Amino acid sequence: MQELINVTTKMQDKSILVIGDIVADVYVDGRISRISREAPVLILEKAGEKIVAGGAANVVANAATLGAEVYALGVIGDDEHAESLRNILKGLGVHIEGLVRDKYRPTISKTRIIAGGRATVSQQIVRIDSESKEPLSKKVEAELLTKIDKILPKVDGVIMSDYGSGTITNNARKLLTRYALKHKLPSIVDSRYNIGDFAGVGYVKQNDSELGAFVGRTLNNVTDLIGAGTELLTKLNADGVLITRGEKGMSLFERNGATHHIPVSDMSEVYDVSGAGDTCVAAFLLALTAGAQPAVAAKIANFASGIAVRKMGTSTVSATELISVLERAR
Repeated sequence: MQELINVTTKMQDKSILVIGDIVADVYVDGRISRISREAPVLILEKAGEKIVAGGAANVVANAATLGAEVYALGVIGDDEHAESLRNILKGLGVHIEGLVRDKYRPTISKTRIIAGGRATVSQQIVRIDSESKEPLSKKVEAELLTKIDKILPKVDGVIMSDYGSGTITNNARKLLTRYALKHKLPSIVDSRYNIGDFAGVGYVKQNDSELGAFVGRTLNNVTDLIGAGTELLTKLNADGVLITRGEKGMSLFERNGATHHIPVSDMSEVYDVSGAGDTCVAAFLLALTAGAQPAVAAKIANFASGIAVRKMGTSTVSATELISVLERAR
């Protein structure tokens, strides 16, 4: 356990680039007032609104709270959500000069309407998503590539967070993977829908359902999981594949044939898994940049994710929290 603590301490001296789909997670809290006369729906009285960093921005936020110097790259609109995200990330000490503005597309947002009353538990009743489905313009992509070129020499590692919104273009993927390979930078990708496009990346993070979708079959047991994880590892020619498995923990498959199954660190209080994968990716990559072996990095990511799931909503984990949990586990 002391090794994990030492690595976590070293993580705070590292700098990383995080590129991906920058999302504003919006939570609108409403108090149930009555049933509408116009339709059989609830009328809510707005009680509050909160905007937090989501998508790749949550990976950025987690890396920053874990103590790293972080360069955020992505595309935002010219709107209030963009300003909110810029202010959130600036407040965490993140370098935001890599955020490219595109006035022709909105900042990606996911608005959750939360309803509750005096005698009822508040719960999400609907989510409203806003994003452009159009590919990035040549001008915006060129600006993004220029910023990548400028920032890469400054960092110790690269995270690609692909939520399927098209920020990480084919040209960006090639530039990032080739640079990381040439300069021996640790790199990892977490792609919700397009993991097969990231051949040549250092490490891959998927959850078990995403892995099943990639191989086109249901993973019913550990044998199925090992077969699918090995298949993904081979097809992408990666150094390792990290699979998150919910209450069953994580599994890491390495290029050298080693397989590690890591149980959850704490099942006592699981409140919300939202954003836990982002915490996992940030902690794993940072541990690699700090010199940890992949299995050690996976254990650190497992502990960090265990903290994240005990928080409500999209959240971050600080270095202080992580070290405290590791100290108690020792």
